[in-house]
Amino acid sequence: MTEMTASEAFVETLVAQGVKNVFGIVGSAFMDALDLFPAAGIRFLPTVHEQGAAHMADGYARISGKHGVCIGQNGPGITNFVTGIAAAYWAHSPVVAITPESGTLSMGLGGFQETDQLPVFSKITKYQGHVNHPRRMAEITARCFDRAMLDLGPTQLNIPRDYFYANHDYDIPEPIRIERGAGGRASLTQAAELLAQAKFPVIVAGGGVIAADGAEACIALAELLGAPVVTSYLHNDSFPASHPLWAGSLGYQGSKAGMKLIARADVVLALGTRLGPFGTLPQHGLDYWPRNAKIIQIDADPKMLGLVKKISVGLCGDAGEVTEALTEALGNRSLAGSKSREQRLATIRDEKAAWEDELTRWTQETDDFSRDVGSDGSRMHPRQMLRELEHAMPKDAMVSTDIGNICSVSNSYLRFDRPRSMLAAMSFGNCGYAFPVAIGAKAAAPERPAIAYAGDGAWTMSFGEILTALRENLPVTAVVFNNGQWGAEKKNQVDFYARRFVGTDLKNPSFAAIARAMGAEGQVIDRVSDVGGALEAACRAQRDGKTTILEMMVTQELGDPFRRDALSKPKRMLEKYSEYTVA
Repeated sequence: MTEMTASEAFVETLVAQGVKNVFGIVGSAFMDALDLFPAAGIRFLPTVHEQGAAHMADGYARISGKHGVCIGQNGPGITNFVTGIAAAYWAHSPVVAITPESGTLSMGLGGFQETDQLPVFSKITKYQGHVNHPRRMAEITARCFDRAMLDLGPTQLNIPRDYFYANHDYDIPEPIRIERGAGGRASLTQAAELLAQAKFPVIVAGGGVIAADGAEACIALAELLGAPVVTSYLHNDSFPASHPLWAGSLGYQGSKAGMKLIARADVVLALGTRLGPFGTLPQHGLDYWPRNAKIIQIDADPKMLGLVKKISVGLCGDAGEVTEALTEALGNRSLAGSKSREQRLATIRDEKAAWEDELTRWTQETDDFSRDVGSDGSRMHPRQMLRELEHAMPKDAMVSTDIGNICSVSNSYLRFDRPRSMLAAMSFGNCGYAFPVAIGAKAAAPERPAIAYAGDGAWTMSFGEILTALRENLPVTAVVFNNGQWGAEKKNQVDFYARRFVGTDLKNPSFAAIARAMGAEGQVIDRVSDVGGALEAACRAQRDGKTTILEMMVTQELGDPFRRDALSKPKRMLEKYSEYTVA
């Protein structure tokens, strides 16, 4: 026990947890602790908006595998965190949101910047710690950091602002980390038996593989079984795309090859994935989920087992440890799939080749609306542009994607050979996600190129963070798809509302010019032949500390909607609205 102030105890606990970077906006509520950050070796990275700070903490956590930390002023600064923390929740990111609140002597009186901050985050955090006495500062701070790692998700550390100023004897806790293990023996035996009997096993590699650093273990098991590996929705980096057994992403705008292969499966090994709806619903006209297959599901969270799909065996454990245990258990067994191994490998090659050929030929969308608007010769077809970006992508790039139609279509073209390379808004699907997340990723891995994909609507929610990239010397590249519309929602108006466009058309300024005015590099790209070179140059410029905005001028053609069952055909009862249906 050492006597220190509560601010010192707070900062020393951050140091013990290995915190090196904190994102946020300065505020008087935590200024006494902030004053100590430089002496403690903690870098404070001021952002333009607190939502951006939460997203940067998310990106930092997902790339580094360590805590991402954000902090803000009580009241409005903290409520601005909500969207970013919700996104981190669905990405299973160990983000710690530090939320100073109004002082204890004025709470409930409606004072300046006062709100009840705990209920706001109650459904989007894994744990909420409230410092109810200054003497508990180190204890509860440490618990929030521990629980973010133990539960793989964001936590909230709520601290009354007057509690930073007390002094007491404190013991700074050591971090608590546990080994998750390989699950129960009986379940492992059952899973191994099913895999040994499988004639066409397929592995679904999810985010849990990345969190467990289990990619090599997954490769070893796939090679033993001769099993194709599909990646779960928006976790394209969970298995190397250059591997012969890789078959692409499942789900929305994913790989037809992967979908056709998993449709043949008699046993599916769902490795570190909850098998969420967007990763299992029909796509490209294919209802591919194998209804009669045996499902083995592995997840570190027991509540995920059997949540979405009926399973035959559930294993609660670390995805890497479970995979290694299964590989060892199968090492001396006779595998039923061995007899058809060569035929299966040929099928994998054929399906992948067919899908790649289709993607190459799929230069533009073919629905009536897209044909009508896709003939603008002054703009690029989105799919052609995305293919060029794919070919020019640096091997070690980190790519974040926003929500939107073209960003979603990019799921077919984003391939990675190393984990912790793809960052997406996941099922929360908020706009304004990609750019700040890329900045956080760059803070975690400054030696790697960081690239954000954003539609023009989402871009206007986040481009202010160009200033953060410049001020903090965190150079990134943003690829902005300028098609003058909220594309994902316009697709619904095309399909359900007879092309009555309300609120979906955008009149845009020059985003490249705005970038240049802010001090960044800005370039307008309107020819497919220029796309690859522009991306390569922008990534090289990051080495010189330059942030570049590539404004891609693309047609208004649209890919498939998120879900065709999301809306119903409009029905009108009143005469004045009788024409507002679908012809």
